[in-house]
Amino acid sequence: MTPEWWRTAAIYQIYPRSFADANGDGMGDLAGITSRLGALQELGIDAIWLSPFYTSPQRDAGYDVADYRDVDPLFGTLADFDAMVAESHARGIRVIVDLVPNHSSDAHVWFQAALAAAPGSAERARYLFRDGRGDDGSEAPNNWKSVFGGPAWTRVLEADGTPGQWYLHLFDSSQPDFDWTNEEVRDEFRDILRFWLDRGVDGFRVDVAHGMVKAEGLPDYTPPAEGGSMGGAGGLTTDAAASGAPLEPGISDEHGGSAPYWAQDGVHEIYRDWRLLLDEYPGERVLAAEAWVDPLSRVAKWVRPDEMHQAFNFAYLETPWNAAALRRVIDDSLDAFAAVGAPSTWVLSNHDVVRHATRLSVTEANPQGHGLGPRSKGLPSFEAGLRRARAATALMLALPGSAYIYQGEELGLPEVIDLPDGARQDPTWFRTAGERYGRDGCRVPLPWESSAPSYGFGPADASWLPQPEQWASLARDVQRGDPASTLSLYRDALALRRERRLGAGAVEWLPGQPESVVAFRNGDIVVIANTGDAPVELPAGEVLLSSEPLDGRVLPADTTAWLAA
Repeated sequence: MTPEWWRTAAIYQIYPRSFADANGDGMGDLAGITSRLGALQELGIDAIWLSPFYTSPQRDAGYDVADYRDVDPLFGTLADFDAMVAESHARGIRVIVDLVPNHSSDAHVWFQAALAAAPGSAERARYLFRDGRGDDGSEAPNNWKSVFGGPAWTRVLEADGTPGQWYLHLFDSSQPDFDWTNEEVRDEFRDILRFWLDRGVDGFRVDVAHGMVKAEGLPDYTPPAEGGSMGGAGGLTTDAAASGAPLEPGISDEHGGSAPYWAQDGVHEIYRDWRLLLDEYPGERVLAAEAWVDPLSRVAKWVRPDEMHQAFNFAYLETPWNAAALRRVIDDSLDAFAAVGAPSTWVLSNHDVVRHATRLSVTEANPQGHGLGPRSKGLPSFEAGLRRARAATALMLALPGSAYIYQGEELGLPEVIDLPDGARQDPTWFRTAGERYGRDGCRVPLPWESSAPSYGFGPADASWLPQPEQWASLARDVQRGDPASTLSLYRDALALRRERRLGAGAVEWLPGQPESVVAFRNGDIVVIANTGDAPVELPAGEVLLSSEPLDGRVLPADTTAWLAA
């Protein structure tokens, strides 16, 4: 590890409701996380990032925050949070928490006050309330669409019961957007940052970090046709077959311009202010951006020296399992982030995307945010998906910079395709009337013990999303002692990554390789990834790690190996 720990860290994302349930109510909680920290220490990660655990009506799994300074009773108490942070730090694990500054819940005291107040009031000025268009104000203020489907505006009833103003919600109607031109909003979030920093958190992952600021006048905007790429030159894809739209569509158009609600220049002023605040605290506290922005050179603006420390590399996440595409995105990533003195980050899965143990082998178009379900086409076999995922992970963990791991990927968990319709909870499912399955399939609670109730997720059978029978064979206790398991592959790769200081290294491409091969040297490790269908010969060197068993010096299809240089 370098002195700036975040430059090389392996960071493990915990989705609290699905990680571990201490009290048996079927919902993961903070005490459950604390009870399982030993497993994460054994895995070899440097930090954890927790998705929201704040007070919330849970309309969007906690990304609709009603109180930014408290823990939702579903997950425990502030005392439980403090105990988790203390135990994490005792084990050498740093703690990053999610921050949701683009919008609040409609149950937030501020929004309730806004509904009770008159148009033009200070209470409404904290949010984006506007008069409607048309003679009677019955038309929305503009044509913007919600990320979750449907219009991005909802009309309210005024105190006298008559239809009144409209409020903006780029996500669900229960998630009204803040107005970040309002200094009261900025002051509030400075105070929220200090509240959690004073409790010992090591940083924040900022949700929708490309949002918050909207173009002046809120002009109409029609995004590129759905099903296209993120826009710009990147042409990002979720599989080898077709382009995929990001969770937040229309980030940038084909000329590189932004949608008027994403990636506005004003967001950078906010992050410079936050960076100064974090720098007041000891221990290298960090800001990590969830910024769905294209191309990578534009993402790098979020991690200039006086702004955030990291930005998620969604270009890499959305790259197909194709050697030429991987070489290109690795080069583009390293160049873009190095230009501003920041580390590249690498990520393959998170709580918003189809798990890469399924996604990388899907052969039909699967636009980001749509999810997979029983009617989806082009689904791989479990074995084919897992093989490619293991190879992709072995490649990712050999790259210099910081790596993110989403809970359960170390077990090789696939996307759960066959969730019953009645069990689904993602707002996308409801707002599109079932047209899009949404993100529930990557959020199913984890299996810890193969023969325990709820596969060890909790002490009872309860589980907020149903777990498939397949979880028994993928449970952590089954994999822990198996040197060929996916868990062992992750543990071995993370140990070698730390031992050989790969996170602080550099990529040196190896010439003369087949077109289907990604081959590079990082320090004293040679990495060979075969993305093709035919086996290839390995170069000389002791094999230190392989995502699949090898037959002599032959690297099979969809396999990655690390060799001593």
